[in-house]
Amino acid sequence: MASIADATARLRAMALRYPETIEDHPWDHDVYKVRGRMFLMLSEHEGSHYVTLKLPVSFEFALEYPFAAPAGYGLGKARWVASRFTAGADVPLDVFEAWVDESFRAVAPKRLLKTLASAR
Repeated sequence: MASIADATARLRAMALRYPETIEDHPWDHDVYKVRGRMFLMLSEHEGSHYVTLKLPVSFEFALEYPFAAPAGYGLGKARWVASRFTAGADVPLDVFEAWVDESFRAVAPKRLLKTLASAR
């Protein structure tokens, strides 16, 4: 488990280690994209912190957590999950690290994924 600040810092660093990932700031959120496609959004609104990811494989499993819900603006239909944490909450960092990886792999171009697999 990690604090919100620690989890946010670790997820940012993790996202930026993926090839061709950039950080963008639309809508006053921190968004991580690969070749223009978003795979992670970190945001804060009215004292709550949010982690939003595309989870095509883990979507139903993710929704079993009390902090998770289908993402708004119709993104939930495309298997995006928004997780909400308030100050002092513990974040299951190991779970979110796996989810960031799943989300990146869900949106990254197949050719880029091949280079990622060969680098291992």
